[in-house]
Amino acid sequence: MPYIEGSERVDVDAAIYSLLDYMEWCGCTPGILNYIITRIINQYVNTKGKNYTHINDAIGVLEATKQEYYRRVVADYEQKKMETNGDVF
Repeated sequence: MPYIEGSERVDVDAAIYSLLDYMEWCGCTPGILNYIITRIINQYVNTKGKNYTHINDAIGVLEATKQEYYRRVVADYEQKKMETNGDVF
């Protein structure tokens, strides 16, 4: 879950602002986004130690992030499109 305490968010957000600015400046492509995510995951695993547990933790984070993004963003978008264009079922 992406829900960390507010005190932690301040430091984390400060660290990622320049990356977010770069992504906006460069017209972030799916390839750049993939590269950024891959580098972050690789750094996590390499820092923790490359073993099954840490690799599995990284995969779990990616999967949980995907599911949470779907739940919070995609499902709402799809619901609105269904209402606008009609249900397919």
